[in-house]
Amino acid sequence: MRGRRGVVNAVLALAVAAPPSAAADDTLAARLAQARFSHMQAGAVAPPWRVVGLPGQKFPLTRFDVQAQDDGTVALRIRADASYGNLVFNAGPAQLHLAARLRWRWRLERGLAQSDLRTRDGDDAPLKVCVLFDMPLDGMSFGEQTSLRIARALSGEPLPAATLCYVWDRLLPAGSIVPNVFSARVRYLVAGQGPPRPGQWVPVDRPLAEDFLRAFGHETRSLPPLIALAVGADADNTGGSSLAVVGDLLLVQP
Repeated sequence: MRGRRGVVNAVLALAVAAPPSAAADDTLAARLAQARFSHMQAGAVAPPWRVVGLPGQKFPLTRFDVQAQDDGTVALRIRADASYGNLVFNAGPAQLHLAARLRWRWRLERGLAQSDLRTRDGDDAPLKVCVLFDMPLDGMSFGEQTSLRIARALSGEPLPAATLCYVWDRLLPAGSIVPNVFSARVRYLVAGQGPPRPGQWVPVDRPLAEDFLRAFGHETRSLPPLIALAVGADADNTGGSSLAVVGDLLLVQP
């Protein structure tokens, strides 16, 4: 995240506009299923998914498109080239069941040789799936609360107080949780580990409440409403180039 400092800029990268109101019986799981990548035509990603970059972003946006795969399925292709960007799905606010799980499959074709999520110069990810939560501010430190309020005022957006990003990382062990080096409002959880695996799908099945409380449990004891999902990749710090494919995101609630 080149040139970004503190919560104001780091959280702006995942800004979420207010979603349209949904019918009472239009559940999040159903809406997400209706927006499957596998149901889209090849080419540009269809709404309600939308590409979000940084305000006034000078460098390229990460590129997203829907593409037929060799196995006959259709999936999302993500190409980062010294770029930044997220593909966002407005979700709520929606209260999740404590046993809710998020499932998808992904494939890393080309990784980022210089990425290191523990450093500012290496803070890039070739593949990530993020879950954005409307967490109350009262469990945060006074400094964190103040920074987030300033960010919200400057952006005019309901910026999330807690964002958990599942990432594919080349260095950290699977299951590791680390804070974003620019903002503790974003935490990374390593869900894919190691070098690229061209042509090889890797399934992921995550317990959302358990993962959220591992990452943010020192600030809250409850699972807050989910406000958005995002899929992305960034290579703006390292200047690298990555290529990945993501299948449908499915929310499973009892």
